[in-house]
Amino acid sequence: MPTELFYQIALSRIPQIGVVNARRLMSYFETASSIFSANRSDLQKIPHIGPVLAESVFQKQILQEAEQILQACDSSNVRVLFYLDPDYPDRLKQIYDAPIILYQQGNVNLNSECMLAVVGTRKATDYGKRVTARLVEDSLGVPLTFVSGLAYGIDVEVHKSCIELQVPNIAVLAGGFNHIYPSKHKKYLDRIMLNGGILSEYPLHEKPDPRFFPLRNRIIAGMTDATLVVEAAEKGGALITADYANNYHREVYAVPGNLDKLFSEGCNRLIQKNKAIIYTDFTQLCEQLNWGNTPNKIKPSKQLGWSRLTEPETELMALLAKNGEMPLDELAWKLQKKVTEIAITLINLEFQGMVKALPGYFYRIKD
Repeated sequence: MPTELFYQIALSRIPQIGVVNARRLMSYFETASSIFSANRSDLQKIPHIGPVLAESVFQKQILQEAEQILQACDSSNVRVLFYLDPDYPDRLKQIYDAPIILYQQGNVNLNSECMLAVVGTRKATDYGKRVTARLVEDSLGVPLTFVSGLAYGIDVEVHKSCIELQVPNIAVLAGGFNHIYPSKHKKYLDRIMLNGGILSEYPLHEKPDPRFFPLRNRIIAGMTDATLVVEAAEKGGALITADYANNYHREVYAVPGNLDKLFSEGCNRLIQKNKAIIYTDFTQLCEQLNWGNTPNKIKPSKQLGWSRLTEPETELMALLAKNGEMPLDELAWKLQKKVTEIAITLINLEFQGMVKALPGYFYRIKD
C-alpha cells in the first residue's frame, strides 16, 4: 500500500503546484493522500486552486514519478522530509515559500541551537579565504552549524574549513544528489557528511538548472539565524541570499573590504545601505544574535497585555503582531495547525474585538 510519504512526494511533483498552493491544499485536506482521493469539485473549492490545477492532480505520471523517487531514495539512503515532519528545519517552516519536501543525506541536526549561513563570491581572494577560515576556527566551542552552497569560492572554503576542524556543516544543493555541481566538489561530500550533511529540494535525478540557484539561496537564508556575506561583487548569488535573509527578517552581516577591490563592492554596499551589519569578529556576532536562547520558534508574548487569552489565541496574536496582515492558510502553516482550528480561534478573537477580518480571508490585529 502507498504510504503517506509517497503521496507527500507526489504532491510536490504536481505541475505548477508551487509551495504555497501545496500548503494550501494540505491545510484544507490535512493529509496528502486525501488530496489525491478528493474529487475535482472539492479541489476547485479551495481558494486559488482553479480547474487546471485541480485537473493536474489526476495525472497518472505524478504517482509513477513519486514511486520512482521514493525507491531511489530508499536505495541511496536518502531521507525525505515533509514540512510537517518534526525534523524538518524549524526556522525554514517560518518562511512563506519554504519547500514542502527536502531530501537529506548525512548526519546532521537541521535544528541545531545556532545556525549561520556563510556565502560569498565564487572568486574568493586570499583575504576572503583567511576571514572564512578564521570564522570557523573561532566558532569552536559554540553549538554552531554552518550552511552554504558548495559553490566555488567562499562557499567551498566554508565547507573545507569545517571538514578540517570537524565542525557541523550543511551543503544546500541546486539539484539532485546524483548531479553535484560543480562536479569537482563531489570529492568533499563524504567528508562533509561525517559531521554534517547535504540538502536539496530536488529529487536525486534532477539536474541543476540556472533557475534553481536563486531558489536554493532562499533555503540557505531561511534555515539559519543569520547570513554572513564574506566577499561579493556588486551583483551575484551572495547578494541574492542576503536579500532573502532581509526579506525573512533574519540578520545579515557583511565583511568590510578594500574600497579598490571588485569583490568588496557588494559587502561595502550592503553596509552602506544598512542592509547588513558590519562584521568585525565572531564574538561580536554571537553577542548580537544572543545565541544560547534559540530564536527560531514563535513564543507567546507575555508583554502584550493578553493575559485573558488562551494559549492558542496568544500564539496567533503574537504571530499577527510580528508579521502584520496575514491570510488564513499562512497562519495555519506558520502555527502548524489545521485551517479549521485556526478559523475557530480567529472567530473567538473577533468576538473579543482583538482581530479584524479582511477580504480574501486575511486577518490583522484590530486597531
